[in-house]
Amino acid sequence: MGGECRVGVVVLGLVGSVTGLSTPTMRLRVERNANFGKLQGGYLFPEIGRRRRAFAEAQPELAERVISLGIGDTTQPIPPNILEGLVSGASKLGTSDGYSGYGAEQGNAELRSRIAERVYGGRVGAEEVFVSDGAKCDISRLQLMFGSAVTSAVQDPSYPVYVDTSVMMGQTGEVGPAGQFEKLVYMPCKPENEFFPELSETPRADVIYFCSPNNPTGAVATKAQLESLVERARADGSIVVFDAAYAPFIRTPGVPKSIFEIEGARECAIEVNSFSKYAGFTGVRLGWTVVPDTLEYADGSKVRDDFNRVMTTAFNGASNVVQSGGMACLTDEGMEEIDALIDYYLGNAQILRGLADDLGLRHCGGIDSPYVFLDLDGRSSWDTFSAILEEAQVVTIPGAGFGPGGEGFLRLSAFASRASCEEARARISKLTHLFA
Repeated sequence: MGGECRVGVVVLGLVGSVTGLSTPTMRLRVERNANFGKLQGGYLFPEIGRRRRAFAEAQPELAERVISLGIGDTTQPIPPNILEGLVSGASKLGTSDGYSGYGAEQGNAELRSRIAERVYGGRVGAEEVFVSDGAKCDISRLQLMFGSAVTSAVQDPSYPVYVDTSVMMGQTGEVGPAGQFEKLVYMPCKPENEFFPELSETPRADVIYFCSPNNPTGAVATKAQLESLVERARADGSIVVFDAAYAPFIRTPGVPKSIFEIEGARECAIEVNSFSKYAGFTGVRLGWTVVPDTLEYADGSKVRDDFNRVMTTAFNGASNVVQSGGMACLTDEGMEEIDALIDYYLGNAQILRGLADDLGLRHCGGIDSPYVFLDLDGRSSWDTFSAILEEAQVVTIPGAGFGPGGEGFLRLSAFASRASCEEARARISKLTHLFA
């Protein structure tokens, strides 16, 4: 060899694409998770994006006119004091003294304490707060904890994540002719019951997913309604997963922002929440889940301990930089900035309520909520979505995408800019022929 070193490289699986040689087709022997085959089409919001792109490709001259009142994505910049928290957190990583690696999987201790005090007024302890990368992610982690044997209940219409994660986890049977999954309990929420389920007519479920302010209907549960929910859960020995992601929009005195304002909730409820709508963190990603130490399974074991195991096993902790921003949110200055942001979006919601009045349509939401839910009086929600996109170049969300109970409704989001909301109202209000 004369001291010559030769290095050989073997590439597996790419020969056909690199050399142009034909290779026999290989088929994996790994079976697909059959539960994914039960899911109906694509997830709602990517499907809306696909239809928007298809419209832009078909009519490129109108693409720049498109206004989105669709996905609940914030549009206003992160305010200065909160932004400084993020900047400061990032800057520390460039110094020897400030650098930090892995943090606690449950979250920064100071942030957990601030959430317990500033958000919950001490109704929960810091050790019961688990900081994460968002409420949506935590719903999936809760499903991982609950497993496939539980029976889940969802509002109908409902935020799609509750249903789809239940399906993925194997809690359901096949989807029936009415678009509802077997073994999943649907709680009809209709205008005649103020979009709150008739609990006396609801079969028992192990886990009840409940959202207030509600996505998509914009309905906000009263204290009396939440008391009845807690009472039912305690009577049935069920767990309520309470989604409070839109809680900062509640301004009406006496309307609960947390399930833990209700007596007895600590023995039957978990709450998920997020900074996404608090402070425009939809792309920054920071949320939390509260699992009370007093919440126990039938065998007496603590639910908190199992969720802690999920978080330490399947999660590596929220970004240290982002948690610095979260701590800035929960200062006096940060809370003032959040209030200003919420005021802005609630002003947009008033404009969209005005649009509903322009069209003579019954509607829910827009008060204590960023969503306005239009009653189309029997018209198809997908057809109406398409017509508004074609004729007004405005993206909305068809209610049918939130489950069978959403058919015949349209959701409008107040998270666009003020100018966009005003322009969208002006355009859609001219489409009276669609609602005549």
